[in-house]
Amino acid sequence: MTRYHAFGAALLLAPTLAVAAAAPIFFDDFSDADTSTLPAAGWQLRSAAGHPGVPGGQWRPDALSLVDDPAQRGNRLLRLSARTDGTGEGTVQAQLCHQRKLLHGTYAARLRFSDAPTAGIDGDPVIQTFYAVAPLKHAFDPQFSEVDWEYLPNGGWGSDKTRLYGISWQTVQVEPWEAHNSAHEEFRSFDGWHVLLMQVEPAQVRLFVDGKQVARHAGRNVPVVPMAVSFNLWFSPGGLLPKSAEPRAYTQDVDWVFHAAGRTLSPAQVAAEVQRLRRKGTARIDTVPAPQPPLESRCDF
Repeated sequence: MTRYHAFGAALLLAPTLAVAAAAPIFFDDFSDADTSTLPAAGWQLRSAAGHPGVPGGQWRPDALSLVDDPAQRGNRLLRLSARTDGTGEGTVQAQLCHQRKLLHGTYAARLRFSDAPTAGIDGDPVIQTFYAVAPLKHAFDPQFSEVDWEYLPNGGWGSDKTRLYGISWQTVQVEPWEAHNSAHEEFRSFDGWHVLLMQVEPAQVRLFVDGKQVARHAGRNVPVVPMAVSFNLWFSPGGLLPKSAEPRAYTQDVDWVFHAAGRTLSPAQVAAEVQRLRRKGTARIDTVPAPQPPLESRCDF
């Protein structure tokens, strides 16, 4: 199998339209030798404590790595790793964030979710994600903006059901928790590779899984300020299994991430554009201009 087959036959057979080369895009194929070069490309490897995750847990840059793809020769993957022994001090979580400068347009990423741990017993409420977010300045901040995908293979948040959330946010209060958003849930296993896509427009957000639209959110649950594209892997503080001598470990892989600024692209168009970039040997490109003055880009939410 070549790397271009990974988008799926349905997407590659669909009508395609290459994105104009001059249009602003952000793309990362995660082809670097190691993570040391990511900060120069605008990425932050989180080390700051804080929300979300297990109180007392660590966010560590060494929980992020770049590895060879065992299924596609010559391909590289971003790998997020997280582990817990059931305690805060024994929990390590991973998060990668880019610059805060993306708002309207099309967001997409190809990710591998995992149902089973790579070590230890199964059952912890692990959260595997792809999202874009702006900082929450205070409780119920009206400028708060977020669109995200969150996969819960072992359930959590009051339900033990395996599910994928697609969420568009209005605002939130962290303590005590009170959220205002529109959420869509897919109740099945998503173990394996998937292409997740969000079309963010001024009046609506559309969510797609593997080329199929699954939700549309509108009204106040639409982003209003620039966001930073992010990935994280963490454990919900409620429902952790008891402390164990052997930590329970999980991984999440990311093949590529893409954003077309200011344009609504179909899944087929995104697949065609990513394929074009890869055929040209473009491992990374970022022509999306930053706001002036640049916005603070934090990686602790």
